[in-house]
Amino acid sequence: MDQSLKSPAQDALDDTFHRMFELSRTTPAPTLAERLDRLTRLRAAVSDNETRFEAAISADFGHRCTTETAIAETLLVLGEIRHAQKHLKKWMAPQRIATAPQFMPASNRLMPQPLGVVGIIAPWNYPLQLTLAPAVGALAAGNRVMIKPSELVLRFSALLREVIAAKFDAAEMMVTGIDGDIAQAFSSLPFDHLIFTGSTRVGRLVAEAAGRNLTPVTLELGGKSPAIVDRSADLGEAAARIAYGKLLNAGQTCIAPDYALVPETAVQDFAGKLDGQMRQMFGTDPGNGDYTSIVSDRHYARLEALVADATAKGAAVMQPAKPDDPAWKSKRKFPPTIIVGATPDMAVMQEEIFGPILPVLGYKDAGEPISYINRHDRPLALYWFGKDDAARDEVLARTVSGGVTVNDCLFHFAQVNQPMGGIGASGAGAYHGEWGFKALSKLKPVFYRSPFNRLADLYPPYGARIALLEKLMRFMS
Repeated sequence: MDQSLKSPAQDALDDTFHRMFELSRTTPAPTLAERLDRLTRLRAAVSDNETRFEAAISADFGHRCTTETAIAETLLVLGEIRHAQKHLKKWMAPQRIATAPQFMPASNRLMPQPLGVVGIIAPWNYPLQLTLAPAVGALAAGNRVMIKPSELVLRFSALLREVIAAKFDAAEMMVTGIDGDIAQAFSSLPFDHLIFTGSTRVGRLVAEAAGRNLTPVTLELGGKSPAIVDRSADLGEAAARIAYGKLLNAGQTCIAPDYALVPETAVQDFAGKLDGQMRQMFGTDPGNGDYTSIVSDRHYARLEALVADATAKGAAVMQPAKPDDPAWKSKRKFPPTIIVGATPDMAVMQEEIFGPILPVLGYKDAGEPISYINRHDRPLALYWFGKDDAARDEVLARTVSGGVTVNDCLFHFAQVNQPMGGIGASGAGAYHGEWGFKALSKLKPVFYRSPFNRLADLYPPYGARIALLEKLMRFMS
């Protein structure tokens, strides 16, 4: 970009990046003690400001249930930090790698090293967790970190910038992009790795911008994650667990079940049980403090349009109230909604819902859900409910998704020893725990030659020795 066309915010962004970049190339990699200290400071930044973060996020949403913020954000981040601190020494140690027999008695090691500067572009729906969980892996791996929060949660972003600046030097980790629209400029910086969490549409733009610098990216996107209710499932149990997975954070969750596939003969029964569970969990009062608001008027209007389109095209809609009811709309509380009879031509089946709306579709035989899922983009998550192990394993074997929870929703995401990541339109790459450490490290292979091996026999001039050695290598290959 022409320097004369840059805004002050873009100039500051460039200056910060180049300072981090230069230090990452000229100073030694952080020691174990330095990395543990950074993680300890990050833990303090979160735990010391927990109530402030809860209040800021709630204000940005209009209302966010503090229990949901604690469970789905704060505690997950603190758990990630604790896990990294416990295992970091082992992660950092060079790993012994087997050496092929023809090169013995040499040895191999795999040496983890920091990449350098890691950029994080975070979304608004879980702003604390989806900002700092990737940062844990980046800091553990010894990197410097630049964070770009979402412009939809400005109170949270300002608070995050404040508490990070109080705990970290700006060359270690910093929060930027609050005072100006620099998302495009941020993704265009030549980071050593860039992590983006958000929509598939924006993810494509971020990947394109990063690709111009050959910057590797981890993309945590979304899509339409199915919940399959097998014939062997307990409908009431499945309804309760799907209701929770759908309505946590009012459905504003990238791994929320986006639609349910239910045996055709059980659709009405399941929809009734689902409606009952939704009412039991969150009632019918928009003032219920356990139920979270939709983040903006624009997002609320989009959800209204999805329901209106489905209704106009013949779907049956189950709701405790109409979305335009002033009691609900004034609080941006979207009524929990079940759509029965959704068809492929409806917008609700063509785009990620990202709200408290669940289409329920019927299927005739066990192969139909598998075929339906495989005709569409690979989902970020898949949920299967039932007691038939053979049917479960058939679904697991014949579908590909970012992750799976069996007989519940969401909880695969919280497993710190498992990678979290999508595939295709739902993402690329993965992080969490050691997976995040490895993704944000250069695992450098090192070969140590022994003075006793015969590699010099490979050097010219070639003769009888090379012929004999070639035969030996062919035998061992």
